[in-house]
Amino acid sequence: MPQVTVSYSPAPRQVLEWSVQVAEGGTVAEALLASGWPAACPGVDVRQADVGIWGRRCTSQQLVREGDRVEVYRGLLVDPKVARRQRFKSQGSRGTGLFARTRPGAKPGY
Repeated sequence: MPQVTVSYSPAPRQVLEWSVQVAEGGTVAEALLASGWPAACPGVDVRQADVGIWGRRCTSQQLVREGDRVEVYRGLLVDPKVARRQRFKSQGSRGTGLFARTRPGAKPGY
């Protein structure tokens, strides 16, 4: 019986992990149900959850192997591109990136 780890992060800097054994030929959905994840995180449907193995997105019908790490992903609250644009607007062009700290008298960009 393959031993797999199921991990989920309900909030930033908080990780829940379960180590479970799944029958030979078991799927990601079976690993999630065996871990008790649905009981620990009510309100999230197992079939609708975004899942992956070792950081690569997959379906809930994907077969698991010995040592796999099944990950359940949270939805994004804000699009990363939009967040970066808003951060750049508030900081300005001189407070970020390559030109954040320049030496007095130095050429632009160094």
